[in-house]
Amino acid sequence: MKEIASYGLISWLHVGSALAAMVLGVCVLFRRKGDALHRRLGYAYAASMLLVNLSAFGLYGLFGTFGPFHVAALVSLLTLIAGIRPALRRPRAANWLQHHMVYMYWSVLGLYAAFFSEVMVRVPLGASFAKAVAGATVATMVLGGVFQRRLLRRWGHIGGQS
Repeated sequence: MKEIASYGLISWLHVGSALAAMVLGVCVLFRRKGDALHRRLGYAYAASMLLVNLSAFGLYGLFGTFGPFHVAALVSLLTLIAGIRPALRRPRAANWLQHHMVYMYWSVLGLYAAFFSEVMVRVPLGASFAKAVAGATVATMVLGGVFQRRLLRRWGHIGGQS
């Protein structure tokens, strides 16, 4: 608990916006698509993720310099942009909806991979930091990949349909 007491404003902004994004992301993924509430929740998710990614660039306590988690924040930011862009762009491309769904799905999944990585390095399993992070990330992404096609089919947008 001593570590939590040392968190600064940027750390709390990062953690708080990540928790908000986790809740909002799941709400968007598992509720009806395309209505006004979906759009509002989606914008709130995107804003939360923007705060998560931007605040990540203010955190240097782990490596003391730009490190692998900053690279992950860049990838996350690019995935978020790739997911939002097709929905906001006018006129929309023929396959905009599938692109939107796939990138937003991977945006949420990346957030959960980061969360599970954080949990794994704090659980005393005897694994090294790198192995705990890699294991949690790979497991989350593989499981997410298994469910991606099923979810897209459930949402009714797979195989080029829009």
